[in-house]
Amino acid sequence: MKTVTIGNTMISVLTGDITAWKGDIIVNAANSGLLGGNGVDGAIHRAGGPEIMEQCKEIRKLQGGCPPGYAVITGAGNLDVKHVIHTVGPIWEGGGRGEAQTLANCYRSSLQLANEVGAHSIAFPNISTGIYGYPKSPACDVALKAVTDFLLGEPEDNRLEKIDFVCFEIDNANLYVRWLERYD
Repeated sequence: MKTVTIGNTMISVLTGDITAWKGDIIVNAANSGLLGGNGVDGAIHRAGGPEIMEQCKEIRKLQGGCPPGYAVITGAGNLDVKHVIHTVGPIWEGGGRGEAQTLANCYRSSLQLANEVGAHSIAFPNISTGIYGYPKSPACDVALKAVTDFLLGEPEDNRLEKIDFVCFEIDNANLYVRWLERYD
């Protein structure tokens, strides 16, 4: 749908089901309990099978879940990727409670984990815009700013060659496309 290059990394916007994406890592918009849920979280757990849930339970035993703005990594079970990064976005409370910083941290934490495991490609869903209620346009701005800032700020540490934003709905994809047009 739309692709730009920042440094050595291609950023693309796609429309579709993130569980069908092929590459190294998909990101899950998880809840802090890492117990599966609805939306992207439920779709990833259903498509990936019980292995992902078992690994999430192990993480819960070790650290009690995952706080908002952070990320953890598991295997991918039956998915056609190597890993799933689970990140917990903020619940929208009007924008005055640090939601933008927490959401940006989701993307930065995910990208750092991807680099740590040597990934060359990663796919993000629209984090926090479903049941957590983050307005779609501001969430898009935060997401793409966090990703581009990461790429511009740490080019020597970046192994990622491809970052895809996989939007289930066309209206979300159009927001991302308009934002990325700033880089053409």
